[in-house]
Amino acid sequence: MIGWDSGRPARSEREARKWREARVIISGWFRLDSAGETPAVPANHLTFRLRTLASILFLLLLAFFCVAQNSSAPQGAGTVLRLRVRVKVGDATKGLSRKRFFLIKGSLEQNKTLVDEMLQRPFISRDCFYRALGASDRLINWLKENDCESVYCRELQPNDVEGPDAVPEFQTAMTAGEKEFVSRELARKWLTTNLPEPLRDGFYKGHQLGIEGTIKQAEALSGEKVLSVMTDRNGTAYFTDLEPGTYTLSNIIPTELGSTSLMWNCEVKVKQDDRAFEKPFLIMNRPEKNVKCVAVERPLPICKR
Repeated sequence: MIGWDSGRPARSEREARKWREARVIISGWFRLDSAGETPAVPANHLTFRLRTLASILFLLLLAFFCVAQNSSAPQGAGTVLRLRVRVKVGDATKGLSRKRFFLIKGSLEQNKTLVDEMLQRPFISRDCFYRALGASDRLINWLKENDCESVYCRELQPNDVEGPDAVPEFQTAMTAGEKEFVSRELARKWLTTNLPEPLRDGFYKGHQLGIEGTIKQAEALSGEKVLSVMTDRNGTAYFTDLEPGTYTLSNIIPTELGSTSLMWNCEVKVKQDDRAFEKPFLIMNRPEKNVKCVAVERPLPICKR
């Protein structure tokens, strides 16, 4: 038996059956003659049908990929709040980077007790905290240069532990590390382990305790989880998958800026159709155009000597 595929003999009855089924399907397009040997249509018509078939296959593939992309999108995803934090110092304005902000369910009125408590809470500045521990001016300046809350926020450089600008606390820890590790490089790498714990991260841990306590109160009050984000280097952050409603935006712990502290407690209304590409929710320390919320700015406390 000679098959339709260029006269090659069929190798089995099963294969021949498959060919017959294929011919039935293909004949609808190509209109093969009854013998199945040659097309019963002119070549130009065959070319047209081939192109039509290719177009339909392309459209089917395109539809498949569109469906696949749509199905991969999160179902029932909530709205997005794009936060932008800017601060003005003198005539210069910049984004406030690496600062955490929190979104508490409920209006300012509903969270009034919580907000009042945050505003009345005693605040200890970084300088006062470290001066109370007897820290050197060089360590305090080292932390201030990159707005650090602990010694872990930036990598130690050789000039931090040796030379005229070395930090005394780092030098002492380095000496202890050399005795322990018998290697200057290892001593520098693990230097923070030989610093007293309060100097390492006592200021940071104190802030975290205050934040955790406030979050527990907020969640007990609203019955909803408190959300948090950290701003990027441009002062931008995104709260995603939000339920529509009214929220209180806060930094909970005052942010130090020069000789002042900044405290934001802002009411935010999130709508069903809010999206990340729309205008950001802009907050600042000055009442300028498009600013939605202005910080409460206070002078830093004077450190006790």
